Amino acid sequence: MIKKNAIIQMLFVFVLILMTGCNNQSEGSTSKMQEESTTESSEIEDKSLTLLFSFASKTIDPHQDWMGVRAGIAETLVKIDEDLQIQPWLAESWEQNDERSWTFNIQNGVTFHDGTPVDGEAVKASFERVMNVNDAIATNLKIESMEANGQQITFITTEEYPAFLSELVHTNTSIIKADVENTSEQPIATGPFQVVDFTAEAEIKLERYEDYWDGVANIDEVTIKFNSDGNVRALALQSGEAEIAYHLPPEALGPIENSENLRVESISSLRVHFLLYNQAKPALQDVRVRKALDFLVNRPVTVSEIMNGHATAANGPFNPDFAFASEEEPESYDPEQAEVLLKEAGYAMNEDGKLEKEGEVLELTLATFQGRPELPLMAQYLQAEAASLGIEINIVTVENIDSYLWDQQEEWDLVTYSILTAPRGDGGYFLNVAYLPDGSLNPGQIDIPEVNEITKQLNVTADLKERVDLQKQAVAIIQDEVPQSFILYPHIIVGVNERVKNWRPGSEEYYLITNKMDVE
Repeated sequence: MIKKNAIIQMLFVFVLILMTGCNNQSEGSTSKMQEESTTESSEIEDKSLTLLFSFASKTIDPHQDWMGVRAGIAETLVKIDEDLQIQPWLAESWEQNDERSWTFNIQNGVTFHDGTPVDGEAVKASFERVMNVNDAIATNLKIESMEANGQQITFITTEEYPAFLSELVHTNTSIIKADVENTSEQPIATGPFQVVDFTAEAEIKLERYEDYWDGVANIDEVTIKFNSDGNVRALALQSGEAEIAYHLPPEALGPIENSENLRVESISSLRVHFLLYNQAKPALQDVRVRKALDFLVNRPVTVSEIMNGHATAANGPFNPDFAFASEEEPESYDPEQAEVLLKEAGYAMNEDGKLEKEGEVLELTLATFQGRPELPLMAQYLQAEAASLGIEINIVTVENIDSYLWDQQEEWDLVTYSILTAPRGDGGYFLNVAYLPDGSLNPGQIDIPEVNEITKQLNVTADLKERVDLQKQAVAIIQDEVPQSFILYPHIIVGVNERVKNWRPGSEEYYLITNKMDVE
C-alpha cells in the first residue's frame, strides 16, 4: 500500500513538472510572439529618411545658414509656392500700411520646439538677433524699427521699400528663439523637425516635433548627410544608404534611371552657372578681354555634353521664363572674334606661343569647386579653349568657394560660380547683392555706375511693370559690360528612392524636408 501511494505521488509530481514545463514553454512562446509583434509594429511605425546634400554646413544657425529652413527646422514669416508666389507661413496675413510700414499677424498656436508660444515679441527678438549676427540680411531688410503687440508685429523700413515682403522669404529671416546659447548646433525654432544632434560639415540628426502647429510630420526621424562628391552621393542612393541625393552629376544618372526602385527628378531651377571675373585684376578690367573669354564659352556643347541636356543655355542672369529676363539669344561661341578682341586689347603671341602685353603673359587663375560637379568640367573646357589662343589658365579647386573668394581676393582672376538669381521671383535681389559695391555676393568687386543707379531706383519702385522695365535695362547694361559670362541655367538633378512619397524638389531649393513628405 505504501509502495502504491509512493508510486502515485511520484506520478503526480511528474505530471505537475510536465505541466509546468509546458506552461513555461507556452508563456515563453507567447512572450516571444508578443516581442516579435512589438518589434514588427515598431518597424512599421518608425519611419526614417536620409538625404544627401552637396554643400556642408559648418553651423545650422538659421540666421547664418540656409539649412535651417531646408531641413525643416525653421520657418519664415512668408514663403514662396511652386509658382513663385508669396504665401503665408508663420504669418497668416499682412498689410502694407504705407510706403515704409508693414504689419504682420502671426499664426495662433505656433510654438518653439521647447513649447514656448510664438508671438509678436518673440518674432521681434528673432529679427533683432539676425540683424545683429548677419550684416548682409540687416542691409537687405532696411529695418529702422519694430513694434510688437500681441500676435502682431509692425516693421518700419528706413526708406520706401516695395521689395521688403519678398526679402522675408530669405531663409536667414527664420523665426527662432533668440535667447538660446547654442544656436549654431541646437537652434530652437518652429519647424516640423527639431535637432537631435549636429556634427559640423558631416550630418544633422532630426526627430519630428510632436506639437508642430501645421500638422505633425509623417516621418519620425531624418538624417541629412553632407558629401561634396557627386559620384559618392549617386552610389549612396543606389546602395540604399540614402533615399534622396541632391545635385547628382549628369554622367552618373544611367544606373539610377534604369533602376526600378529609383527615379531622377530634373527640374528647371532659378539658378545660373557663370564665370565671375575679378574686376580688381588689371587684365580683366579691360572689357575686351572679358568679352574674348565670353566668346570662348560654347554654351550648346556645355548643355549637351557636360549637362547631358539637363540645362538651358543662358542669355543673362535670369531664367528666360521671367518677364524681366533678356530677350536676346545666348552669345555664340566664336574663338576667331575672341582673337580679334585680344589683339585690339594689345596682346600678341610671343615665341613660346603665349599671349603677351608689355612683357606680361596673359596667365589667369580660375577657381572652381566640387559641390556642383559640373563646374570643374566647365573650368577644364574653358582652360582648353583658352590654351588654343595662347591664354594660360591655371585651375584651383577649393572646398569652400565663398570663403576663398572673399578671403583670398588677390589670388584668383575668375571663378566658375552659381547663384539663385531670382529666388523670390524678382530680380531686385540679385541686382542688389551681386552688383552694388557693398553687395554680399560681389567678391568680384563689380562696380557699374549705371547699374547701381537703376538698382537704387528699383528699390523704391512698387509698380510691377516699371520694375520689369528697370530690371531689363540693368540686364542690357550687364550684357554689354560682361562682368560675368553666363553659361547655362542648370536643372536641379535629384535622385529619389521610390519609397519617398508626397515629395519632389522645388525650383527655389528652399524647402527640402517637410511635414507632408512620407516613406513607405
